[in-house]
Amino acid sequence: MATVKEYNVEEKLVAVLKLQKIDSKLDEIQILKGELPMEVRDLEDEIEGLNNRQANIEDEIKSISDFVAGKKAAIKEAEALVKKYEKQQDNVKNSREFEAISKEVEMQNLEIKLAEKHIKDANEEIKDKGRALEVAKKAVADKETNLKHKKGELEKIISETDKEERGFEKQSADARTKVDPRLLQAYEKIRKNYRNGLAVVTVVRDSCGGCFNAIPPQRQAEIRQRKKIIVCEHCGRIVVDNDLEATVTI
Repeated sequence: MATVKEYNVEEKLVAVLKLQKIDSKLDEIQILKGELPMEVRDLEDEIEGLNNRQANIEDEIKSISDFVAGKKAAIKEAEALVKKYEKQQDNVKNSREFEAISKEVEMQNLEIKLAEKHIKDANEEIKDKGRALEVAKKAVADKETNLKHKKGELEKIISETDKEERGFEKQSADARTKVDPRLLQAYEKIRKNYRNGLAVVTVVRDSCGGCFNAIPPQRQAEIRQRKKIIVCEHCGRIVVDNDLEATVTI
């Protein structure tokens, strides 16, 4: 039956310190990219929203244009009826028929005036929609120009760091397999708690290299002895001595 190797405290510290150094290199690359990936995604979302707005405005303009076309057709139909009724007036037999036809002519002329008003109002609305469409198109153009610039910056950084980043990612994955599982769990938790991603730090001027709170001399002596995992009582980071830090390379 295969036996699982038990690592002593110093070996555990070396493993987690090495992982920290690798992950810090990955963090540096992400810092170099800055907010660009998020900015690119936000711009893409904004452009999609503006394109949808543009499409909606175009649909509204088409709908209003169809309405105008319908009203113009109604005017032609009404005008044709007016001509028809006016001809009928020439052949009426009595005043009652004349008045009835006159009412029809009046009705059709009112329909024409109402349709003309609807057309006028609709054309004003089309103008408003047209101005809104131009604003949307300009906004899309501006956003696309900005997106192109941001993507260019990001692609340049990626092209310069991609090989290095993939190398560190591979090293990080390999290093994780060498860290004590419980220590790895603590390391991951601590990293998530701090924006700088530092879970393993050294003693800096008698203080924690993470939160800069003072570390008592006795505690520093225990850190140098490497007989147990020491964490900062203020921030919870794993603290290692400078000599160990200097010997661990990646």
